[in-house]
Formats: sequence, structure tokens, C-alpha cells
Amino acid sequence: MKTKFQIILYMIIISFIISCSQKGKEIRAGNVQVVVDETELIDSNLPPGKKWKLVWNDEFDGTKLDTSKWSYRLHLLQTRHKCWTKEGAYLDGKGNLILRLYEKDGHYYCSALQTGENYLDRPGRRYSKTLNSWPIDKLTKAKFTHKYGYYEIRCKLPTQPGWWPAFWLQSPIIGSTLDPGFSGVELDILEYFNREGRIRHAAIWNGYGPDGKGKSAGDQFQEGVTEGYHTFGVDWSSEGYVFYVDGLETWRFNEVVSHTEQFILVTTECQGYRKSEDPSEELKNAVIPDYFTVDYVRVFDEVK
Repeated sequence: MKTKFQIILYMIIISFIISCSQKGKEIRAGNVQVVVDETELIDSNLPPGKKWKLVWNDEFDGTKLDTSKWSYRLHLLQTRHKCWTKEGAYLDGKGNLILRLYEKDGHYYCSALQTGENYLDRPGRRYSKTLNSWPIDKLTKAKFTHKYGYYEIRCKLPTQPGWWPAFWLQSPIIGSTLDPGFSGVELDILEYFNREGRIRHAAIWNGYGPDGKGKSAGDQFQEGVTEGYHTFGVDWSSEGYVFYVDGLETWRFNEVVSHTEQFILVTTECQGYRKSEDPSEELKNAVIPDYFTVDYVRVFDEVK
């Protein structure tokens, strides 16, 4: 009896230890130590030499977009952007977000998602009963903003010309002052304007008017990026930014650094509609539908 009791007690203790070790345990992804709350392995291509903790993510499981995390971006600089629609984004039920390009009545449409909002995107309304208007619409509460950390997307790029995908960060108040540390910096982690495997990183600050400034890494060729899934990320610290493709460093930038919380955007856009009411000739040659397929978006904090 005593032996049987000891065996049962031993099994209970072992089960308890295993259960506790699965909560907040440390695992490794490549050469990187990661702290996670989930029991499944994190397969992100994280920057080496640091310890990371997952703080926000969307794995796009299920069949319905999580609107507690994402909103649709429909306006661009106080103008209803003609090509952006809510109908171009959906989950495929296989763990992917799909942003699709489609045509209707001679015009082309796609979708843009964001976790916050630029305060100048939507036009204002007339102030009281006067002829004056306040240039800013009613402010909305962001669903997720964050400062510093590693931001990563795993995705499959479109194949057709005339539209482009992007993964980027923006400040809600970019350009409101001439101090980008306070007002924020647009960080273009991924832009894919052509179909030749050339990826662009960029930083833009002081808004999009006469004070606006920016720097770009140029269109960098990335071997194999036109096929299958790839990861694109940026390590944002108080010292600057380090950009990555598939876990390999591709660009460093520290001329200016944002020290304010910013929101995430996963967007597509059709060429031509920023300059006119019509699609570009290149877009008209696209074989549709075409897709920007996203496996996940993740945000990590460095654990010091």
C-alpha cells in the first residue's frame, strides 16, 4: 500500500512540475532565447543575441477577422481612397489573412488593415453653425500601439503587377511637430512595388507636406523572395532601427528615432488612384484575382 501511495504521489508531483514549466517557459528559435506564454514553438526569425517576449500577435486562425485587433483603413490624407474596400480582406480558414486584388466595373480594389489611425486621415466637419470647419474628424481609440521591440510579418507576396503590399508602422500624430522623436516616424518594413524580388525599407518623418523628410534602403534584391513564405521585420530600439528579411539583416537606420507609441498596418494599394480617378496601365494588365497572403503578425519586447 505504501509503495502504491508513493507511486501515485510521485506521478502527481511530476504532472504538477510539467504543468508549471509550460507556463511562461523559455524556448529557443534558432540561436535566440524566447519567453512565451503558449506551449507551442515560436518559429519567428528573431534577431540574435537578445532575449525576446511575445507581447502581441495575430495568427489569423479561424474564418473571421479579429476586429478587436484590426480596423479597415479607407481614407488617405483626408480623402476617401477609391481603391480601398472592406471586401478585399478575409481569413481562408487555414491560418492565413488574405488581401486580394479584384476588379469591378473597370476599377480595381484591395484592402488595408491597421491597429490604430493617423489623426489626419479622415476629414473634419463643419464647426457648429459657422462656415468654419475643424480639419480633424472624431478621434478613435487605437486597438494596439507600441513602442520599441521587434515587429515581424510572415507572408507570401503577390505575383501580378500594378498593386503593392506593405507592412509598416505609423504614429497617430506624425508630422504634428518637427521633433520626430515625439511625433513619430513612418517605418516601412516591407514594400514590394515590382515583381522582380526587390524589397524596399524606408523611414519617413515630419509628415507628408513641405517639412516631410525620408530615407530609403532602395529596392534590394532578395533571392527567392518571389516564391513561398518569407519573414520581414524591424528591431526598433531607442538607438535606432535594424531591418531583417528571413532573419538576415538588410538595413540599419538611426538618423532619427521615434520614441512614441505607433500602430501597425498591413496594407495593399492599387497604382494610379493617388494621381487620378483611374487605375494605372500596369494594373490593367494584371491577371486577377491576385493575393497578398499573411501567415502571422507578431510583436516582441526585448527582455533585459
